[in-house]
Amino acid sequence: MSYAHPRHCILPPHMIEAIRLRGDAGLRKMADGIEQDGQRFRAARCELMPPAATRRTQPVAARARIKPERKVYDAQQRRRLPGKLVRAEGDARSSDADVDRAYDGAGATFKLFLNVYQRHSLDGEGMPLVSSVHYGKSYNNAFWDGEQMVYGDGDGILFRSFTRSLSVIAHELSHGVVQFSGGLVYRDQSGALSESFADVFGVLTLQYRRKQAAHEADWLVGKGLLGPDVRGAALRSLKAPGTAYDDAVLGKDPQPFHMDDFVYTSSDNGGVHINSGIPNHAFYLLAQNLCGNAWERAGHIWYDTLQSIDNPHASFADWADRTLELARERFGAGSTEAIQTRRSWKLVGIAV
Repeated sequence: MSYAHPRHCILPPHMIEAIRLRGDAGLRKMADGIEQDGQRFRAARCELMPPAATRRTQPVAARARIKPERKVYDAQQRRRLPGKLVRAEGDARSSDADVDRAYDGAGATFKLFLNVYQRHSLDGEGMPLVSSVHYGKSYNNAFWDGEQMVYGDGDGILFRSFTRSLSVIAHELSHGVVQFSGGLVYRDQSGALSESFADVFGVLTLQYRRKQAAHEADWLVGKGLLGPDVRGAALRSLKAPGTAYDDAVLGKDPQPFHMDDFVYTSSDNGGVHINSGIPNHAFYLLAQNLCGNAWERAGHIWYDTLQSIDNPHASFADWADRTLELARERFGAGSTEAIQTRRSWKLVGIAV
């Protein structure tokens, strides 16, 4: 069975629609442009992914000798990719902050997956990490297109440069990990799990880089990305889904944290960017209750679940069941890890 992979954007459709409905003429034109660009990319990215079984990888050894292979291009405010190569692996820092943030963010994501989960790049086989910055003019988005990362500069009103947030960079790159780990069909609950995995490992990359324990972190995706006059802290919050922003133009964060508030919708591929708040919050609760570093015990349970679930249409309940199985296998049936895994899912309305 094969699945076409979509272009994964950090800005969710409901936010773009809010801009279209509430913004002035210039913002409406911008929102229309983002949507048209998305349609163009979806039409272009028509190749199919290989079956899941062929894409599972084995953990790597001798991690100290493994280095990333990064390339950062300047799209020069055009919409042709990749653009002009401006920094390759090992090159000195440039005079362009966006170039260096894209380079450093790719490296931080690479380090988390290699050092903690023994994964050699996104595909497990040393895939080069290619990024393009300065995509389009004042482009309000960042995305993983199945092969590389792309960053807009933002318009300076609603959004700043999309390289400013490591959690955004790592979120998008984590979609590549999902893509090369069997994949999750990008619709309904399985699509929300894909978005949630990317959110989880986006914040874990930031915490790992900062050496923050779970209780020290803010658990925000996209902090520092919103414009100076936007009312909000970030794009999403794993700690408190539904509270990341409440703005006259962007609207209010619609994410639920409990199955009682699950949103049934035909838009956004069945609400993949909305209902991801539920598994997001389950992970946050697990990490908090286990204490210590979230990328360790909680992160291993989530990462191993992606590697072993073997169900591209997995529901939240399927994912929850597998996390509990793995917690028991890794730590013991009566372990704190297993007990807290079950408890965390129960607190978001999913019985395991």
